[in-house]
Amino acid sequence: MKGWENCSSSMDRKCWLRRKSDGKQFDINTDYENEMPIGIDRHYTLNVTDSWWAADGKNFTAAKLFNNTYPGPWIQACWGDRVIVNVTNLMHHNGTSVHWHGIRQLDSVHMDGVNGITQCPIAPKDYFVYNFTLKQYGSSWYHSHYSVQYADGAAGPMTIHGPSSADWDEAISPPLIMTDWYHNSAFEVLTNGNTGGKDILLNGRGNITKFNNAAKKETDIRRALNITFDAPRPGQGCKKYLLRVINTSFDTTFVFSIDNHLLQVASADFVPIQPYRNTSILVGIGQRYNVIVEANPLDSESKLDPYGNYWIRTQVAKCFGAEEGSLGYDEAGILRYDASSERNPTTKRWSKISRECSDETYTSLSPILPWTVKSPNNGLGQKFDAYAPKPKPEDYPIARFTLDDTGEALPMRINYSNPMFLHLNPEDQQPWAKLWRVVPENYTNNDWIYLVIDGHTKGKSGAHPMHLHGHDFAILEQAENKAWDPSKLNLKLRNPPRRDVVLLPTSGYVVIAFKADNPGPWLMHCHIAKHISMGLGMQIMEDQDGAFRIWPDNHSAVKEARRVCKNWDDWYRNETNWAFRPKPAGDCKYSNKTWCFQDDSGV
Repeated sequence: MKGWENCSSSMDRKCWLRRKSDGKQFDINTDYENEMPIGIDRHYTLNVTDSWWAADGKNFTAAKLFNNTYPGPWIQACWGDRVIVNVTNLMHHNGTSVHWHGIRQLDSVHMDGVNGITQCPIAPKDYFVYNFTLKQYGSSWYHSHYSVQYADGAAGPMTIHGPSSADWDEAISPPLIMTDWYHNSAFEVLTNGNTGGKDILLNGRGNITKFNNAAKKETDIRRALNITFDAPRPGQGCKKYLLRVINTSFDTTFVFSIDNHLLQVASADFVPIQPYRNTSILVGIGQRYNVIVEANPLDSESKLDPYGNYWIRTQVAKCFGAEEGSLGYDEAGILRYDASSERNPTTKRWSKISRECSDETYTSLSPILPWTVKSPNNGLGQKFDAYAPKPKPEDYPIARFTLDDTGEALPMRINYSNPMFLHLNPEDQQPWAKLWRVVPENYTNNDWIYLVIDGHTKGKSGAHPMHLHGHDFAILEQAENKAWDPSKLNLKLRNPPRRDVVLLPTSGYVVIAFKADNPGPWLMHCHIAKHISMGLGMQIMEDQDGAFRIWPDNHSAVKEARRVCKNWDDWYRNETNWAFRPKPAGDCKYSNKTWCFQDDSGV
């Protein structure tokens, strides 16, 4: 910006920009929901292709990749910039849409990238241009929101550069992407459970023989991800390194750690927090943490490696009975103090790391920019039961879960050809299908909406990573192994933790709150890909009248949405385009032929 200068330095990362004339700053204390720098346009091109990826010694031939690489290209911008991404679908049998995880999309719900809600899928040979302004800063990722497509590789890192609550000297680049990895398509894993062999990848690299000692390699195995720190030098202190840690898994929660090194946590999702230190962090699917690591290995528990090599670990948390791999499977990368070294570390895991499936300690996640949450405008808050009811064959073949507030135990299922974005007009006479699971929340900008997600009422439940689009939300209470009782609330209203993905505690509940200040239809769902595919989600239709005022029927965004839908419908109507065709032309056995194309929720 003209008249402003960069004020971020290794000695003060809290500052971002300073105006020369009067010293006004954009910094860690700026109310980023209401103020931001005026940035520049950043242009990117993403082509989604059918491809293959040999990540770990076994080829995966059903990959769907951005620009034919995994992870996808690193999208970088600065706080206040506008990002413009041209996405073209070059696949043969899949539609696609791209979601920019955690981006608030204030007054731009049509750029949220959720097919069946904010747009139709982009048909093969078609395109869509995403255009949005970055009001937040920090670490995130982008991914396909077309069923479980992202688990086949359609995901990549995204960094919005801005201030930090903790100082650092150098950033490790690119961000650290942790994921589980299967060798059959996630669509097949979803329907028949056949994984083709599971592994763990760190930045697209793994070792199938390490995760499973009985597995045999079929392709070359690349060496594990290496990062390099400068060794401490007398009189100059120890350098501090920024690591951006992101979990993009299909169904695995990770515990991230580095042997002999403490992690200083500086942000949770897009929310800067008061820094705290720990030996590890638990990272649910969709969650992100910026952590600072000092180049100062500690020997308080175990011996230092004589050659300066330390394991970077991605341990499987005990969520939904997840099993660990073979001994040493979690040794996913190496931190080296000598870049030329090729030795494996001799170090040991921190001894007291827990694998329990629980979020980071509630009181540790203290936002820098405080919120005071007001009383709810929707009564005591709406309660939704997250559970697996008895399947109803008439819903759809793999329906297993619900976020239920009606007593009907309805799983979510969208209609690719009929997104909610085309139903903003309050005079629209077409009824919303029950399986769309639309929850109207018609309040004004200053109103607060409370939601209770309960995993206890209908029996014991595992910890679901719940993600709300379009908002950071305040976490007012998070209770594990406890029944919901509105007469015994213990809500934190003064500066509670906030983020965009929260673990619904095991057999407990979570109470979240957000301001009704972002009109449009927003998806809320479990980020375990197979759980949302099996129905564990809903749409929040926020301020429908306000949304229609922004996007009336003749708005250019509505016209573009209709163009994408027409091209999608033209492609979809030709059943020769379907991967699984109904009889007699194909071998799909479903009596309802639409299930041959979409046997899940669609998101």
